[in-house]
Amino acid sequence: MKVKAEMISKTSERAAPRRYFDWAATAATDPAAMRALIDSDFPFGNPSSAHREGRDAREALEAARSRCARVLGVPPQTVFFTSGGTEANCIPLYSTLARQGSGRVLASLGEHSSVSENVKSLERLGRKTGSIAVDSAGRVTPALLSQALAKHPDARFAAIMSVNNETGTISDIAALRDALRSATAGRPHVHLHCDIAQAAGKIDVDLAGWDADSASLSAHKIGGPRGVGLLYLRKPLDALCRGGGQEKKVRSGTENVAGAMALAACLESRALPEKSGGDREKARLRWKRLLGALKEIDRCRLIPEERGIDDERFSPYIAQIAFRDVPGEVMARALDDMGFAVSTGAACSSASPERPVLAAMGVADGLSLEGIRVSQGWSTTDEDIDGLLAAIAEVLKFL
Repeated sequence: MKVKAEMISKTSERAAPRRYFDWAATAATDPAAMRALIDSDFPFGNPSSAHREGRDAREALEAARSRCARVLGVPPQTVFFTSGGTEANCIPLYSTLARQGSGRVLASLGEHSSVSENVKSLERLGRKTGSIAVDSAGRVTPALLSQALAKHPDARFAAIMSVNNETGTISDIAALRDALRSATAGRPHVHLHCDIAQAAGKIDVDLAGWDADSASLSAHKIGGPRGVGLLYLRKPLDALCRGGGQEKKVRSGTENVAGAMALAACLESRALPEKSGGDREKARLRWKRLLGALKEIDRCRLIPEERGIDDERFSPYIAQIAFRDVPGEVMARALDDMGFAVSTGAACSSASPERPVLAAMGVADGLSLEGIRVSQGWSTTDEDIDGLLAAIAEVLKFL
């Protein structure tokens, strides 16, 4: 395989532009949003300082908070800035250790590693945990959630992501909310946490309507800088990590004012329905075109195979694809040599060959090892799609 991949690399040398299909790992920088930040009169003071510079920074931070809240349709006091999506997931998870009798923590088997790995850490620290199964499409269904709650009547926390980062599977959070409240009627409240990192700007997000207790997102998934994220909390919680008491003691540490401003600009640019609607429809049509062509390739299989070319159960921004007898790492490397950036799964777990999300879906080990993840964004073009299809066809001639 290595020799053949090198042959492809040598035969495909050409002065062609790079084509990016790994938006699920990180989005290309949103030029409009970042320009708004650069052109602004950035306040450099510490928002906790009482002097004029500090007050200016505090004013800018609170303005960014209000802007984010407006896009998400929630009160500003429920928005907290973090260092990214991982920390925004960890804060509510580890808050369960700060509360006596807070019960069992459940997480779906489709969660990002920033949830699943920290659930394992909670278990090592003595917190009871459990899992919520996913179906063959990778979704948490109301029935599967109800089964998990029946098995674990002591559950007090449930983590269910909105859009899976490896397959694009969409879980119906509104329906899951109804199932959760019905299954736990007369029992203590179960905290519902949603990772919306792959949902914001790509599907409709309704935190208030979902009745979510908390939610997390990351700026760099929607064109912003690395190192800043957002945590939504319907009600305050007792955070485990302490410090200077910033962000109402939820997330201590000097606030990243520039990052908060950039995140607000990106949310306004990419997540407001009136601005993102056109991008979503174009993305849907491009994905329909891509998946339709891939289904005509004999050696190609979509993961899950039941996914249709215009399937509303999946985000039109992410697809998991496998090619018979071609390991995913080999395909990804060959395409990279030809100028196309794809991945074999979540960038955070790229060093590991394990694919726990696909295993939870019942995907055979051999097929999961052949899988690559292809993801698009707002600057993806029809020409990019055609180029990717041509490159895949060329790779399959050699492999």
